[in-house]
Amino acid sequence: MHLHFHDSARRERVEFRPIDPEHIRLYVCGPTVYDLAHLGNARPVVVFDVLARLLRRVYPRVTYVRNITDVDDKINARSRESGESIAAITARTTADFHADMQALNCLPPDVEPRATASIPEMIEIIGKLIANGNAYEAEGHVLFSVASYPEYGRLSGRTPDEMLAGARIEVAPYKRDPGDFVLWKPSDAETPGWDSPWGRGRPGWHIECSAMAWRNLGEEIDIHGGGADLIFPHHENEVAQSCCAFPGSRFAHLWMHNGMLLVDGEKMSKSVGNFLTVRGILARGAWAGEAFRLLLLKTHYRAALDYTAERLDEARAELDDHYALLVRNLPKPEADDATVADMVAWALEPLADDLNTPLVIARLRDLRALENVMQVGGSMATVLARADRGWNPKPGQAGAALREAAAAIGLLPSQPKAWRQGRTTSGEGQDDAAIEAAIQARLDARARKDWAEADRIRADLADRGIVLEDGKGATTWRRA
Repeated sequence: MHLHFHDSARRERVEFRPIDPEHIRLYVCGPTVYDLAHLGNARPVVVFDVLARLLRRVYPRVTYVRNITDVDDKINARSRESGESIAAITARTTADFHADMQALNCLPPDVEPRATASIPEMIEIIGKLIANGNAYEAEGHVLFSVASYPEYGRLSGRTPDEMLAGARIEVAPYKRDPGDFVLWKPSDAETPGWDSPWGRGRPGWHIECSAMAWRNLGEEIDIHGGGADLIFPHHENEVAQSCCAFPGSRFAHLWMHNGMLLVDGEKMSKSVGNFLTVRGILARGAWAGEAFRLLLLKTHYRAALDYTAERLDEARAELDDHYALLVRNLPKPEADDATVADMVAWALEPLADDLNTPLVIARLRDLRALENVMQVGGSMATVLARADRGWNPKPGQAGAALREAAAAIGLLPSQPKAWRQGRTTSGEGQDDAAIEAAIQARLDARARKDWAEADRIRADLADRGIVLEDGKGATTWRRA
């Protein structure tokens, strides 16, 4: 499979050519752990989880590194405001982040370095930059000299004036140039700090990722990912630091960035009142994590995504349809069924074209439609024409392909019966055994032709949020 991705640096779709096809190196910027993850934080985690899953299907070894930023002025400020220790804040919010991303069925990265564990590497890189003439000391600070790197601005495509206008420039008399950025800054007695050749201090934000990428993946990496909001200044500064510290290195051979997430058509903001956390979405019910993941994947990763409660409900309904098929007792194809394998390959083909997850999801719907036709009869012509693969499917094949292809992008991990019987809060806490007993009582009433009693039981269950579905030889139930 030949993979093609949009490279932010070249601003075009390019063929992915790994440095070493035997070992793919992927680095993605992770969270700053001072608060619960919001919806925008979740989008890159899901996007690059899909990318890592795809790379593992194609290449024998993939090392996916996603960092934890646990030294930052936002963390320091939160500690001062709350009185909670920095260690307690970062431990708690890191655990919250892990739990929330697991609820979205995101696999953990292979390596998850913490900034505080990589201070020696940061100091080493800063020393190289000073020795190479790319950084300078000034009043306890060490700053990168943007003028020393002629390629500065190439990633973001910004002119020097645009970069100054688009960045939060700290005006300081010790800077040689207003655009120079901090690599190391002094710490007072109340602020976390480490000993260094330039005095006790702490790293700037940008140097952290350069050091963690180098420590865990080497001087050059295949793909660097993150949100589009990080292109400037964070990723621009990473490129400058890394390429200057290791002359001749390209640092990242390909850059991938996901688009912004909006809420109800507006940028997420606490002042607007549309600031939503992943934890808040998950509180809507057991179904919400998977539904939110599907919602994210229904929009191409580079496009802006507008979250609405209605779109989340639409994603839940689409998953309901998938699980309604899978809950049936479908025939099981042979383990090495060639048709199933080809169906899976067809469904996942769009991933090779810049992670086209919306088309993958459309093809999952086609597989569901195909299996439904096999079960209840009807024409398969429309679906088969779209696939154009010459299939002559048997019952169970499309259903098996649906489950396998969905798993490749992190969907349909639940047991179908569990999904349908426990997917909302409306029926949580109810005794499943009591529901099953009521269903059996209804079946007994139907057997003795007591239709009034059967209808009464059905209506009573409906009032409790339980929906019955009568099928061939069995009655199943789900929560509404």
